[in-house]
Amino acid sequence: MFETIHLPHKPGTPLSYRLLPGQGPLSTTHLIVFLNGLIVPQISWQPTIDCIQRWAENGHRSNYPLLLTYDRYGQGESGRDPADEQHGGSHDINEVISDLHALVQELWKTKTKEISNGQPLQKGGQAANQETPKLIFVANSIGCVIARLYAETYPGVAEALLLLDSNIANSDQVSMFPDPDAPGFDPAILPDDVTVEDLRRTRAAYASHFHPSAPNPEHLDRRNIASLLPYSDSPKLRGVGEDGGKRPWITVVGHDWEVFAEEGSRGSMNVPKSLTNAFVNPAWARYNEGLTHLTDAERARGPVIATGCGHFIQRDDPDLVALLTDDLLSKIEASEKR
Repeated sequence: MFETIHLPHKPGTPLSYRLLPGQGPLSTTHLIVFLNGLIVPQISWQPTIDCIQRWAENGHRSNYPLLLTYDRYGQGESGRDPADEQHGGSHDINEVISDLHALVQELWKTKTKEISNGQPLQKGGQAANQETPKLIFVANSIGCVIARLYAETYPGVAEALLLLDSNIANSDQVSMFPDPDAPGFDPAILPDDVTVEDLRRTRAAYASHFHPSAPNPEHLDRRNIASLLPYSDSPKLRGVGEDGGKRPWITVVGHDWEVFAEEGSRGSMNVPKSLTNAFVNPAWARYNEGLTHLTDAERARGPVIATGCGHFIQRDDPDLVALLTDDLLSKIEASEKR
């Protein structure tokens, strides 16, 4: 199902990816890039892709871009990032952005070469007419942070972003909860069924799992992310084209509060639901609201609440992700006809 590529700047390490054909004019100009979170690899997007392709087969969507999924270095089927050896055993988010840019450039160049050799990647055989693609990011969790940083690093490339329960980039995750050891802490602010000991335990669990300094199998060092993206609502992203054009279309999606709280209450985390609902969910909702201001008001949608979904929205409701992706494609189509 997946292929491997050896990128020019890391020739000794395989990167696992899958590039699927598009159809119609958008397949010659646009590329949808699916961006994973830390935990769930590229295979998590397959049900959403199945839905998009099913709509194409039944005639609902005859015009859509190429579809790209991949496992970052250190994730899924890809090899460990060789940059780890030069940086004390880990790599940062800037390395991830550079890798993604190299992957997009290499695959798009390969695609146009195959087309020129009479082997079109897009259905219908339309000739490629663009040296670099316009990007549509469909991202979950820290993938949303990657999408946003990519759009800032390479301005004028991203035409749309679908942000599914973005990681709260400007938080250490622990400080969403009150500190019981801080001067003036008042236990009365806690929900009735939560003790100070529950709060301490929850803060410790969040620190060990979610703090930017917490280790992860990908060896992605996240400690500089808050300084790179200190605000949820700024700076605004530039639009496609040399002159910046109109800003990207952005759809922001948040998890279902009750489902997320229930998931956190199970397993090793064992976070009281009322504690999640009192402190985490409101902070996340405020962050998601800020993300909608990264573009112009008329080009923003959300925050949409993914009813019945926890953090991994593409796993819990792949049809919703496909539907929201289709909505962005329709907006792009309509804007190109004007």
